[in-house]
Amino acid sequence: MSSLPGKFVWFEHLSADIPKARKFYDALFGWHTESMPMGGQRYSMILNGDGTTSEGIGGYRNVDAPARPAWISYISVSDVDASYAAALAAGATGVSAPTEHGTVGRGATITDPTGAAVCLWKSSEGDRPDPAKTPIGAWCWNELWTTDDARALAFYQQVFGYSHDSMDMGPDGIYYMLKTGEVSRGGLMHSVRPDAPSMWLPYVAVADCDATASRAKALGARC
Repeated sequence: MSSLPGKFVWFEHLSADIPKARKFYDALFGWHTESMPMGGQRYSMILNGDGTTSEGIGGYRNVDAPARPAWISYISVSDVDASYAAALAAGATGVSAPTEHGTVGRGATITDPTGAAVCLWKSSEGDRPDPAKTPIGAWCWNELWTTDDARALAFYQQVFGYSHDSMDMGPDGIYYMLKTGEVSRGGLMHSVRPDAPSMWLPYVAVADCDATASRAKALGARC
């Protein structure tokens, strides 16, 4: 597999209660989780599929109880160290410096200038090609809700080399489609909730949005 810089290639759920998170998401999306060895430790990997053709799509990472549960996205880059330095020079804050993760790859974590956390990643095995059709239960989109869309757009274009298309959403402002070449990689918009911090919001492909939303509420989710 070749590298696809600019693609969102991995998603992790940060939680102080991984068993509770696993129970919710497994029931909601039909995922299952396996404990995998990674760098001398165990890693809770999320798999999507029927058990015979399961594919790893993300994982769970333990955080301290006061921390807010959140999903964090990984962007493929050609050089983690160079991208990390470029991000800091462009106004990002370093969370974790470039580090080797066993034989899997090299990564780092930043918060962009508007406060959204994101990981930089260089896989030792390359990136999966873009599917012709996203499977049910897999990630289908990633969207940045930000308190400063102009600043965020300038940052992601400068550091990651994205171009963009724009869509006027009327009272909700401009929606920016971040692209590498002709491939759309994610969206960027001013947050529709003024009380929400800047954050990347990943989307999961489902067969029926309404039925899945109802199931999420039954499992304890809030809209």
